[in-house]
Amino acid sequence: MWDYITERVIKEAHYIIETNDTVRAAAVHFNISKSTVHKDVTERLKSIDTELFEMVRKVLDTNLLERHIRGGMATKKKYQRGSRL
Repeated sequence: MWDYITERVIKEAHYIIETNDTVRAAAVHFNISKSTVHKDVTERLKSIDTELFEMVRKVLDTNLLERHIRGGMATKKKYQRGSRL
């Protein structure tokens, strides 16, 4: 794998671990596609650093389990502000 890809993957992994952010938020932060971040941290990272991969996996699993709660809270806030569709 090329050095710049390895470097990017590690930076993304550290960012997700430190901030507990989602793949989508990491993609915005690094100005790359969500698909690229997802492939980086779920496939490429495993062959680069398994320990780091496991740490990222825990954050991603937590985010997946909380996804429906976050969506409900966002909808609640939207209607509390009086926003319309």
